[in-house]
Amino acid sequence: MFLRVYLELIKRLNDARYFFVEKIRVADNDCRKNLIAAAVPLFAAKGLNGVSVRELASAAGVNLSMISYYFGGKEGLYAAVLTEQFAILGKLEEIEQMEIDTLQKFELYVRATVSRYRSNPYLLRFYTSELTNPTACFETIIKPAIKKVVQMLLDTFDDGLSDRKFRDDLNPADTVLALAGMINFYFLLEPATAELVDHAPERDEQLICHIMDIFTRGVIR
Repeated sequence: MFLRVYLELIKRLNDARYFFVEKIRVADNDCRKNLIAAAVPLFAAKGLNGVSVRELASAAGVNLSMISYYFGGKEGLYAAVLTEQFAILGKLEEIEQMEIDTLQKFELYVRATVSRYRSNPYLLRFYTSELTNPTACFETIIKPAIKKVVQMLLDTFDDGLSDRKFRDDLNPADTVLALAGMINFYFLLEPATAELVDHAPERDEQLICHIMDIFTRGVIR
């Protein structure tokens, strides 16, 4: 009898301990996510050096010390923001592995890029900020992410050349960067061209078709 009661007590204590530890883990995860979410628009608008730790903590509704606790400081939080923002580029590697026509791969890239900018409105700001005024994160996060995308496009173009579908008088790097530029500049220039160009999401399908039409007419043999 005593042993049964003792074992039941131990079980309840372990259950309580697990619940307590799990609650702390969830709270930690929520606090970390809240800090990143609050930091995204601030860093996008002002850059790394334009935002204070106090401003970041206030936006997230946490104590100043939480930024050091979770990220080691403002720079660590900025790196976490960039890592999260640019992680979506890694999904483009899946396109390269697909057993489909090369032009279909390029179209999927265009569609994925348009969708990426629609769902991540701050991404282009981080692009331009790091390209024009790079921080330490440029070499460790931004540059590797961009290189992977460009390499994927180059490999896809090479496949088209091997299949004798694409013109062999085109410079592959110039060609894929021109494609990327058409999409990036459409979204990058939106604040300056809003009165001249209809940037509504409802036009995205038409935009994709136009970009692919221009690209296809330029590369097909």
